[in-house]
Amino acid sequence: DIIMAVVVGVVNSVKALWEGRIRQRKEEQKEQEELRKRRKERLCVQVWEDRVTLARLKEKLSTEDGRLILRIEQEEWRTLPACLVQLNQVQEWQIHRTGLQKIPHFISRFQNLLVLDLSRNGVTEIAEQIGMLTNLRELLLSYNRIQKVPEQLGCCQSLQRLELAMNRDLEQLPDQLRNLKNLQHLDLSMNHFTVLPDCVVGLPALEWLDMGGNQLEQLPQDIQRMEKLHTLWLQRNHLETLPENICRMTNLETLVVSGNRLKDIPAVMEDMSNLRFVNFRDNPLTLDVKFERGMKTEKEEVDEEEEEEEQEMFGLEFMMFYIQECKRKPPPPAQLIV
Repeated sequence: DIIMAVVVGVVNSVKALWEGRIRQRKEEQKEQEELRKRRKERLCVQVWEDRVTLARLKEKLSTEDGRLILRIEQEEWRTLPACLVQLNQVQEWQIHRTGLQKIPHFISRFQNLLVLDLSRNGVTEIAEQIGMLTNLRELLLSYNRIQKVPEQLGCCQSLQRLELAMNRDLEQLPDQLRNLKNLQHLDLSMNHFTVLPDCVVGLPALEWLDMGGNQLEQLPQDIQRMEKLHTLWLQRNHLETLPENICRMTNLETLVVSGNRLKDIPAVMEDMSNLRFVNFRDNPLTLDVKFERGMKTEKEEVDEEEEEEEQEMFGLEFMMFYIQECKRKPPPPAQLIV
C-alpha cells in the first residue's frame, strides 16, 4: 500500500507538471497569436495611413514648365513620411512654413531632384545623404535653425545656388564645399560668421555673394581669387578696412559695405572701372567731405526715386570724390599719447 501510494503520488506530480507546462505553452501560443494579430492590425492601419498620406501628398503635386513640383505651404509636417519615396520622380520640392525639423535620410532616393527649397521651416539637421543628389542645382535653406553643414554637400557637383541666410548660429562651413565647381550664387547673410570661409574664396564659378549681417572684422588679403564675382554684399558687419587687392576683382560691379566701421576708402578703388554700384553709407570715414551730386539729366529727374538718390549720396560718385579729396588733403596728425 505504501509503495502504491508513492507511485500514485509520483504519477500525480508528473501529471500536474505536464499539465502546467501544457497550460503555459497554450498561454504563450495565445499571447503570440494575439501579438501577431496586433502586428497585422497595426500593419493594416499603417498601410491605410500611408495610402491616405500618399493621396494627400499627390494632391500637392503640380507641373510647371515641364517640371514636377511638390508644393506644401503652411501645413504642419514636422517630419516627412517614408511613403514619400513613392513620388521619387518629383524634380522640385517647395516646402515652406511647415515646421519641418530635418531633411530625411531617404532624400537620396530622389535622384531627379533639381531644386530643394525648404526655406522658412525649423530644419536643424541636413542629412549626409544629400551628397548623393548629384543632379541638384538649387538648395534653399534660409530662415531655419541649421548649425552645421555636412561635408557631403561638397559632392553635389551640379549645385549652382545655395542659400543659408538667417540660420543665426551658423558660423562655419566644411572645407569640402570648395568642390562645388558650378556654384554661382551663395547667400550666407544674417548668420554668425566672423571670417569669410576660405572654401568660399576658393569657389571658381562664384558670381554673387551675400555676407551681410554677420560679424566679419576683416576680409582675406587674397580676395582677388574670387575672379568671377560681380556682386558682393557686406552690409552690417564689423569691417574697419578693405584689402588693397579688392581692386584686382576685375569683374566686380556691385559692392555694398554700408553699416560697417570703415575709416577710409582704398585709393586703388578708383581704378575699378567695372564698378557700377557701391554703398558706403553709415561708416565712420575719417575724412569729412561735403559731396553734392552734379546736374541730373531730365531722364534721371523723372526716373530716380528719393531713396535711390539718397543711396547715391554714398555711392560711386561719392567714392571717387572721397578718394580725390583724400589725395588733396593730408590726414590729420596723430595725437601724442602722454
